Amino acid sequence: MKVSLAYGRGQMAIELPDDSTTVIEPTHHPALVDERATVIHALEHPIGCRPLRELIKPSDRLCILFTDITRATPNERLIPWLLDHLQDHPRENITLLNQLGTHRPNTRAELEQMLTSGVVRDYRVVNHEPENDDALVQLGETRGGAPALINRHAVEADWRIVTGFIEPHFFAGFSGGPKGIMPGVAGLKTVMSNHGHANIGDSRSTFGVTEGNPLWEELRDIALRTGPKFLLNVTLNERRQITGVFAGDMLEAHRAGREFVRESAMQNVAEPFDIVVTTNSGYPLDQNLYQGVKGMSAAARILRNGGLLILASECSDGVPNGSPYDRLLRDCASPAELLARLATPGFVRPEQWQGQIQALVQSRARARVKSSLPDDVTRACHLTPCPDIESAVNAELKRLGRSARIAVLPQGPLTIPYLAQSS
Repeated sequence: MKVSLAYGRGQMAIELPDDSTTVIEPTHHPALVDERATVIHALEHPIGCRPLRELIKPSDRLCILFTDITRATPNERLIPWLLDHLQDHPRENITLLNQLGTHRPNTRAELEQMLTSGVVRDYRVVNHEPENDDALVQLGETRGGAPALINRHAVEADWRIVTGFIEPHFFAGFSGGPKGIMPGVAGLKTVMSNHGHANIGDSRSTFGVTEGNPLWEELRDIALRTGPKFLLNVTLNERRQITGVFAGDMLEAHRAGREFVRESAMQNVAEPFDIVVTTNSGYPLDQNLYQGVKGMSAAARILRNGGLLILASECSDGVPNGSPYDRLLRDCASPAELLARLATPGFVRPEQWQGQIQALVQSRARARVKSSLPDDVTRACHLTPCPDIESAVNAELKRLGRSARIAVLPQGPLTIPYLAQSS
């Protein structure tokens, strides 16, 4: 059978045996008939609170938090619609804050691509600064005793309007909701504490789990320490079309949205597979290897121990090369050494959570990567280059025999498979 994998800004077609291949995709939801009208209706009929324009006063300082360039949120539609809805509010009282988390700042050209040039021209748009103490305000401490630091623009505003999209998340349960504040606009020290070795290693810190997930519960509690909030989250299909709009109280609206996503994205399978081919959902989610760990994590859930995992992720932005994640991988001789270092008391590194999850996947899978990365860069990250997916699969079938079973996740972590016995 021919399968089209989401890869970069397009598709990569591969041919796999009909009789041994299972394609696992999210339940398709069609695009809303009128996306803009549905967004406006949600703002005027929110979940769990009064309409947005009834909540705010002209003198109120608004901070609109939007997702960065590594996320698929259709900001170029959502943010202009939101601003049109708020057109009577003084522009000088509105700040748009980029939810970078610990990612790199976005350039002006990228911000114009994400928000439209008109929005960047007419409004104050600010990149979050996770390592600038002057840009942060402390709101207590994390459970681990680190300062709970949140961006000053978000804390000092009268209202926070938190935008984004909801999808399954590999250690926070689901994206969206309180994640737009923590870690979206949190300080690096705070994120490192919340994303520390113990929380990442907890079995409850996984796709689809929020309540009972120690990592998510802490980020929720820190987000709640900020003042009044209004959520505007959307759900998307594989074409980045909006399928649902969830606006209102941060927790109630997010709960409704994530249950909508759970129904479509979480797919039950009966038994593990010998080979799993996955993606990282194409651009913008597969811009770098750091993000690609999400696709690996989704695939590993249904792979037998010692099985072959192949990730197709373009990585047009590199690892990113020279990033803390890149340096951490290069500083360790193997995934096993990386896990041992992270388990050492006092050993803490930025972005260690991504390295930890990658190493945990590799502790039970042979991971290969089809990407635009040079082979030596892929190997420096302890991964094996995969120049041709079909050849790699056929070689594994020859080794295992034609009875071997293959799973394909063409949309990567937009689909979260799980084994029936683990449901």
